[in-house]
Amino acid sequence: MLNPVTPEFETALRAALPSVAFKDDKTPYLSEPRGRWQGQGFVVAPANTQEVSLVVKACAQAKVGIVPYSGGTGLVGGQIMSDGPMPVVLSLERMNAIRDIYPSENVLVCDAGAILADVQKAAVDVDRLFPLSLASEGSARIGGVLSTNAGGVNVLRYGNARAQCLGLEVVRPDGSIWHGLTRLHKDNTGYDLRNLMIGAEGTLGIVTAAALKLATPPAEVGAALMAVSSPEAALALLALARAKVGEGISAFELMHRQGFDFLDEVGPSYKHPFDQQPEWCVLIDVGLPAGLGAADALETIFASAFEADLVTDGVIAQSHAQRDAFWHIRESIPEANRRIGSVSSHDISVPLGAIPAFIERGKAVLAEVGTFRINCFGHLGDGNLHYNVFPLPGRSRDDHEADRAQVKQAVHDLVHEMQGSVSAEHGIGRLKTDDLERYGDPANLAMMRAIKSALDPDGIMNPGAVLAAKS
Repeated sequence: MLNPVTPEFETALRAALPSVAFKDDKTPYLSEPRGRWQGQGFVVAPANTQEVSLVVKACAQAKVGIVPYSGGTGLVGGQIMSDGPMPVVLSLERMNAIRDIYPSENVLVCDAGAILADVQKAAVDVDRLFPLSLASEGSARIGGVLSTNAGGVNVLRYGNARAQCLGLEVVRPDGSIWHGLTRLHKDNTGYDLRNLMIGAEGTLGIVTAAALKLATPPAEVGAALMAVSSPEAALALLALARAKVGEGISAFELMHRQGFDFLDEVGPSYKHPFDQQPEWCVLIDVGLPAGLGAADALETIFASAFEADLVTDGVIAQSHAQRDAFWHIRESIPEANRRIGSVSSHDISVPLGAIPAFIERGKAVLAEVGTFRINCFGHLGDGNLHYNVFPLPGRSRDDHEADRAQVKQAVHDLVHEMQGSVSAEHGIGRLKTDDLERYGDPANLAMMRAIKSALDPDGIMNPGAVLAAKS
């Protein structure tokens, strides 16, 4: 049984840390981007790993829960604890240093509070690339990115966050420090504790630093928007593109007309790429070695795809500015979604070959619930779709509050039936704990609970996240 933060606990912690570590304005830390939850907590922002250790030890001794807070951009409520005994909200924002860069090793070491965009810039400054790219990269922090095993647009080529991490420094639930900040690319000495912590959403410990993999930037980059007749044609185009340029495909994003309609309706503004907007289109991004022209490669892909009746129209970026404009469209769609206001949003994945059938069947199962607009878009190359459901024009998401649970279950039941995942890249948080119980394999859940019990026997680490609290 956990205890709440008491005045005595707060006084003792304030005596142990400098005043700058405490955030008396709690408002920014107690809400999340979609406005679904309002949290509670005593907010502490340590300056270094030793201060994190001090806070965790105090919480362990008092049996006070800890909610790790990174950039606050999570969409499943992992950073928000709405009920239960008041916890400590532990913010990583002051731990934002780039500790070391080793260009010859393609390694960067940073604090967990380093902002993703700052890590990307630090890599660029030494002629390297940190390829993880998210819409929230200007505010997302490395600790949260790793703790949720974030994906983004470049997973097809570079993998998700897990694939881009070599080592971690972690404060364990008893306050001790695991010094796993290795720069080794090969190390088979025992259990893979790094990958245990990545994706654990702060339920097994607090990531305080990471050693990250860098890559050599492609010498030639380019992008194209290509209109396709259907998701089946998009999958065939992906196979054709891979056959032409292999691992040179960095990203392959599927977009439906509904996303463009939302942009036209509520913004952000953009330049229309097609004379007539197609029902479906894909954004292809390539990165190639010197001497292999990106625009020429995209021309070859388009010509072959047109001959095979896979594409009906296309625009190939003729400059970096035009490439950026294409990506502006893709990255603006989530903002337009927020402005419209979804009834229910779904971060799902299914086997690539099942995507066309899922999209068709999804419309049918939702029609049994009500009448909605569907904006289906996402990372087709790795099977991750953002399948979001919206009210009709003139109505708001509040009008469908009674439908939200039924919509979510209808979509997730279909995903599970088609051997997919109801959490492709955003994590479980608190939003999907019931889904994990409903769809999770019993043996998998038993192993997860055994790990949680072994590493965090008092359950102080992010209580109620990932694994539902047992009554």
